[in-house]
Amino acid sequence: MSWSGLIRELDAWAADGHIAEFWWRDDDAADTTCALERLIALHGRHRVPLLLAVIPARAQERLADRLCMEADIVVCQHGWAHLNHSPPGRAKAELGPDRPAPYVLGELARGALTLDRIFGDGWLRVLVPPHNRIAPGVAAGLRAAGYAGLSTDKPRRTGLTSVAQVNAHIDIMNWGTRAFLGDEPALELAIRHLRGKRTGDADPGEPTGLLTHHLAHDEAAWGFADRFLGAVATHRAARWCGVRDLFAPAEEAA
Repeated sequence: MSWSGLIRELDAWAADGHIAEFWWRDDDAADTTCALERLIALHGRHRVPLLLAVIPARAQERLADRLCMEADIVVCQHGWAHLNHSPPGRAKAELGPDRPAPYVLGELARGALTLDRIFGDGWLRVLVPPHNRIAPGVAAGLRAAGYAGLSTDKPRRTGLTSVAQVNAHIDIMNWGTRAFLGDEPALELAIRHLRGKRTGDADPGEPTGLLTHHLAHDEAAWGFADRFLGAVATHRAARWCGVRDLFAPAEEAA
């Protein structure tokens, strides 16, 4: 799975007369940092809209001051405090099934109020669960709690939540080593989802999502993100979606 393989897959989309849609999400923001400035510069260089998942319990007001100058960087909610509440031996989750759903939804409401205070009405009522895991009972309560959307990972399955769901599919980090996943495995994730959409094995209406974590990137991760953003932006059969456009109908309904 090389860069030429990504281009061949996009060429196949072009041959079918279709456009492959992509979108970009970055997780774990809380404050202004050198890594955040590098992320903003990457966004500006390629002019790709970005959904920035902010951790409410750690969020600083100076982050809002910095982002108010960036019209195409949209803030959403990244859980409450990004803590793990799973018992030992279980996959990490803050919004998992090990606590009562009403209690978890109460924490999320506290987080939403925090983002209201810091960002006003400028943030998008979309929830990104830490570790990309959410208990069914919590997901079922999102619309009543005022959320318009949900974003986790892997291809979405319809009918599982009461809100719009748009997931990320290309996590460029290896969380076992906390280093870049590598060009080939990251490109394989992209090509697999694109091919699945083209052949009907995945939801064709879901844009292929790039997932970055600016605070965890090494140089190889930054380099891959830079090249991937440019490769998609310059291909005739690919386009980057506006973040608000992905959730707009659900946000208006909510």
